[in-house]
Amino acid sequence: MQWTLVIPLKPLALAKSRLADTATDGLRPGLALAFAEDTVAAALASPAVRDVAVVTDDTRAGRVLAALGARIVADEPRGGLNAALAHGAAAVRAFRPDAPLAALNADLPALRPSELARVLDAAEEFPRSFLPDAAGTGTTLLAVAADRELLPAFGTDSRARHRASGAVELRPEGVVSVRQDVDTGEDLRAALSLGVGPRTAAAAARLLIPGQ
Repeated sequence: MQWTLVIPLKPLALAKSRLADTATDGLRPGLALAFAEDTVAAALASPAVRDVAVVTDDTRAGRVLAALGARIVADEPRGGLNAALAHGAAAVRAFRPDAPLAALNADLPALRPSELARVLDAAEEFPRSFLPDAAGTGTTLLAVAADRELLPAFGTDSRARHRASGAVELRPEGVVSVRQDVDTGEDLRAALSLGVGPRTAAAAARLLIPGQ
């Protein structure tokens, strides 16, 4: 089974505000784009992934990610993360109605294609399932079979909310790179310790990060 991934990305100027202690206002947009580039590149390299749709209204990000092979879907609802994901899923289903779908965070710069495949293989067993983030309260991936609606509930305490909605929590071993999203400086240090993609590595080299 090959999956279509839906990846949401807010305008770069608004992205990653919680990294203010690590990156200046001038550096955060480039860092957010680097995260997304490495995430999309790793996802497209996974044997379990057929294609990737990125939902964004950011012109620069759309151009760069399209060059990597992503399909760009305009964020027409402009109603936040979950509205963007629902819109992206509907857009994908319009041209691939039989596609199993997975929503994936755009801030997984250490993502390994083989680990993503392991998670998606585990998701095949369930109509709707999710993977919690490294912090244990959020979600990095939400997957649904072709005949199910995505029904995203990302945001604060999304692990609990996805579980309460009936999604099965996935527990595959050895998939830390799929769980390590980056919201804070501590998250970035954790991702760097795992080994990030080349674009994030180059962007992070411009930062002063204690312990690196």
